[in-house]
Amino acid sequence: MPTKSLTELFVARVKPPAQGRIEYFDAAFPGLALRVTANGSKSWCTFYRFKGRLRRFTIGAYPAIKPAQARREAAAALDRARAGIDPAVEKRARRYVRDPQADTFGALVRDYLERYARKNTAPGTFKETKRVLESQDLAVWHNRPISDISRRDVIDVIDRIAKRAEVQANRTLARLRALLNWAVEKDRLSSSPIMGMKPPTKERARDRALTDDELRWFWRACETIDWPFGPLAKLLLLTAQRRDEVGGIEWCELGFDQKTWTLPRNKVKNNRAHEVHLSVAAIQVLQSVPRVGNGSVFSTNGRPVSGFSQGKKRLDAAMLKAKRDELGDKAAPIPHWILHDLRRTAATGMARLNIPPHVVDKVLNHTSGTIRGVAAVYNRFEYLEERRAALEAWGRYVGELVTPTRANVVAMRR
Repeated sequence: MPTKSLTELFVARVKPPAQGRIEYFDAAFPGLALRVTANGSKSWCTFYRFKGRLRRFTIGAYPAIKPAQARREAAAALDRARAGIDPAVEKRARRYVRDPQADTFGALVRDYLERYARKNTAPGTFKETKRVLESQDLAVWHNRPISDISRRDVIDVIDRIAKRAEVQANRTLARLRALLNWAVEKDRLSSSPIMGMKPPTKERARDRALTDDELRWFWRACETIDWPFGPLAKLLLLTAQRRDEVGGIEWCELGFDQKTWTLPRNKVKNNRAHEVHLSVAAIQVLQSVPRVGNGSVFSTNGRPVSGFSQGKKRLDAAMLKAKRDELGDKAAPIPHWILHDLRRTAATGMARLNIPPHVVDKVLNHTSGTIRGVAAVYNRFEYLEERRAALEAWGRYVGELVTPTRANVVAMRR
């Protein structure tokens, strides 16, 4: 991080970063730093070691606190640390003296979910974040002061989760990291105890895509299982969108005349409104759905559908029956797949149809696809017509595959 002479003139004129934040350390007082955020706010803090751990003490905001006062406050904080008193803990103790529960892990989780996560993440992401942070694995910390939760405590919990579910351990650590970083940002913690901690396992990207034969069995299965999972699963395949996005479709988002489905930004993972073309096949699926009120498409009570795991079990059983009806009772079980693999199957299928990668990325609503860096900044073209053509081609291919119109349909070369 840069070291500067933090004079009154420098502090007044320093420009905010393009994004995020930057800290300038004082050349005259080691440990004192000026934090400048992208929105132009400026604040003082000092770093120190207490019981071997690096901690951060927030002094206050500029211009209420000038450089000279910031140095005096930093010196006083370091004196407290040398005397065996953690100034950050002391400051928080004064702040929460009327409510001893305000600085517990449970209170931090509640504040983080309501004040930050609910407002800044898509509903599906928020739901998963809430589930992880309120899980039984972390419930043992509920009434503990957050300053008492050590790196060792986190390692023990993450290792325990990893023994039964390695990927879930990675996800839990990621959400804990975001939570504790937010606590530091809000001066609830002086520093995160898991700074620099690595995930317990290296994840491999999934590469499962359904074969043409499996797609035939999948489609037959969708036509036999109970509503709403049959048509919902078909739309997952035909639109290539995410599970919670398809499961949360509302009638008001659909434009049948324009053949579009418009997802508002608050329902999309990357927080950007997204338009999905509805192919002829997709419209046929939607027109077959019974309309219950004007709310959610795939619901009998007006709320988005749930119970995906049970729906997937019924789909697996129906797929295996379709396979054995075709190949005989001794046909091998179908290799494991998950609903998200339908999205990859669609992307793979469009690539096989010679759809350009950047168009497939736009269909998937990927922000970090083939167009990156400077090109991503300047190329704001949405490729709407190309996306329309891509999903129509994919819908026709699926249609011919599952209900061939002629006897000599030939599967596309991989």
